[in-house]
Amino acid sequence: MIKLGLIGQSIQQSRAPSLHRMLGEIYDLPLSYELHEPADASPKAFAETLAQLREQGYRGTNVTFPYKQIAVAHASTVNGAVSMVGSTNTLAFDGSVSAFNTDYTGFIRGYRGRVGDLPAGSVLLVGAGGVGRAIAFALFELGASEVKIFDLDQGSAQSLADALTATGFNASAVDRAGFEAAARVADGLVNCTPVGHYKTPGSPVPADLIGGQRWAFDAVYTPLDTEFLIRAHAQGLRIVSGFDLFIYQGLDAFEIFTGIKVEDPAPVVTRFKQEFAISSDLVD
Repeated sequence: MIKLGLIGQSIQQSRAPSLHRMLGEIYDLPLSYELHEPADASPKAFAETLAQLREQGYRGTNVTFPYKQIAVAHASTVNGAVSMVGSTNTLAFDGSVSAFNTDYTGFIRGYRGRVGDLPAGSVLLVGAGGVGRAIAFALFELGASEVKIFDLDQGSAQSLADALTATGFNASAVDRAGFEAAARVADGLVNCTPVGHYKTPGSPVPADLIGGQRWAFDAVYTPLDTEFLIRAHAQGLRIVSGFDLFIYQGLDAFEIFTGIKVEDPAPVVTRFKQEFAISSDLVD
């Protein structure tokens, strides 16, 4: 039995177990995938949970909020994406702990699948948390000329901008006063906040600022057609959805855990959407 898991807070609604169990069925692998919520958000609680999984013979685990940066310190080896981004969402166990960031690789795959070779250009990114960090670095792999970062916590936006700049990328933090101008000149709009989720409805970018850009991405995928993406689509922007990120980061993690590469994702995507009644007017 290949034992996999997810460590995080407030993860009971995660669809990661369903995706990995389905992949196990498709490839005829005896596979389990369980959710693990540490006692609190502290590094100590994370370390205790991680130790338990390793003792119980887990092959690996995904990591989500609020442990993506904490988890890096527990890895003996990290790949290039983790070194660059400074966070991990995938840990593989093989005597030691190896760290990967499939948010980074998954976003790149999702973008190219929807937008093709179109350079990301100038981007306004809203939200400088764990996913925001991975997306910010991935944008430069996709031809971003600059990334402007807004976060309600101005310190977080500046910290991410500094990390990008230190790597040689063109990045800056913007405050509320600079938000409108950054949106109007952007080629791409990116939401890496929870705004737009069923529990936190709304749009991270006011409707009157959406239009004239070339593409938009929303990390939220419940619902898949968020208010932000609906407006972007109506204004003619090309759309990359949170479901794209969810699927591709999951497929990349599955390959890391099992060594099996999903050569053609399309049947997996179709089956998952059918089994869980996931539909979209924008990206189907």
